[in-house]
Amino acid sequence: MKVAIIGYGRMGQLIEEVAKSRGLEISCIIDINDQEKFLSKEFCSSDVAIEFTTPSAAVDGILRCFAAKVPVVVGTTGWNNSMPDVKAICDKGEGTLLFSSNFSIGMNIFQALNRYVTGIMNGFESYTPSLTEVHHIHKLDHPSGTAVTLANELTALSQRFKKWVEKEIGEPGEEGMLPVYHRREGEVPGIHTITWDSDCDSIIMTHDAKNRLGFARGAVSAAQWLAGRKGFFTIGDFLSDVTGTKGVF
Repeated sequence: MKVAIIGYGRMGQLIEEVAKSRGLEISCIIDINDQEKFLSKEFCSSDVAIEFTTPSAAVDGILRCFAAKVPVVVGTTGWNNSMPDVKAICDKGEGTLLFSSNFSIGMNIFQALNRYVTGIMNGFESYTPSLTEVHHIHKLDHPSGTAVTLANELTALSQRFKKWVEKEIGEPGEEGMLPVYHRREGEVPGIHTITWDSDCDSIIMTHDAKNRLGFARGAVSAAQWLAGRKGFFTIGDFLSDVTGTKGVF
């Protein structure tokens, strides 16, 4: 299987290591100054591409993959406004994409727990939720794409909190609004914490990424699954298929 890598920063380099360790061939590596490679024979013959770039570059790279008929796994966040247009292209059969705001298997289990606990908390109005994410200082977007996903899922399932709002650390929340906080510190790979607080106790759920290896492994596994498929997918489609579960992811 031939894998093209789009974006050769720390994640791109780690993806290369993981792919090679599984016996996959790296057909092409495209970084910010290598845009002409999208037209190369090496790229166009790829079975799948894995894209980790920046919000401003993601959509152009995705469209170039579609033009070359190369399925693409996308881990870049911060381009949500263009998502409906990209999905429409896939729905017309003119592109194949699998997106996730976080490719860590552990994080996706955490997201499933978030949905489950939110459903339970609809019966306990004394608990009030908040969400905090911490990432390295190089991360451009905030809240993180993962935090946005967690917040959207919580508010979609909650009977009391139908919207979320970004707040500064220490700033109180608003009635009926889920507060989402962010911090940028050092080289932190990613920490996401959901707190359900009451006047008598707190329930705190945290996913703490030790390094970026989990993201790379998840992305390469998703790419192996995506090759040969057509349409628009999420990591939930991939995990549901490989685990044989329905309605969990």
